[in-house]
Amino acid sequence: MINNKLTKFLGVIALTLMLNLAQADGAGAGPGYKLAPEDVLEISVWKEEGLQREVLVRPDGILSFPLVGSLQAAGHTPEEVRAQLIEKLKKYIPDPVVTVSVKSVAGNKIYVLGKVNRPGVYNVGHYVDVMQALALAGGLTPFAAANSINILRRTDGEQQSFGFKYGEVEDGKDLQQNIILKSGDVVVVP
Repeated sequence: MINNKLTKFLGVIALTLMLNLAQADGAGAGPGYKLAPEDVLEISVWKEEGLQREVLVRPDGILSFPLVGSLQAAGHTPEEVRAQLIEKLKKYIPDPVVTVSVKSVAGNKIYVLGKVNRPGVYNVGHYVDVMQALALAGGLTPFAAANSINILRRTDGEQQSFGFKYGEVEDGKDLQQNIILKSGDVVVVP
């Protein structure tokens, strides 16, 4: 009888911990973080050993999970993915307790090209603005056209371009042009 009560008590504690963890948006990824291709998730279903695994968000933004099949993950928060998993798993498991955490943020890539000291692809684990991206790239070279920088963004298959005048932002003017970059954005410094 004592073992039975102890088992139930420990089960309640474990369930409470799992529910608290399930509410988290992922380690290293702040609240509201939207998943991207190449991100790695740790997904587990309480009391279901066969349903605990690392899952890669494929380049098409889809993840695959047992009993669920394919699920759109890119563009959704870990909490939204968790809710989708719970809904699909209810067909097979009564009241599933699902935890989704971000194990690796690998899909948030930005590109900095042109007259910077270290052009290239930058895999950032957090959101960065244009000035921060230029700092990651080692700053502008003496030959850079500092007030003719462009940010290229593809949204729903359409290419967009945003102008950026380094000198104005450096002087504390027109700061709204120092936008937060999204995964896949390209900063071009002519």
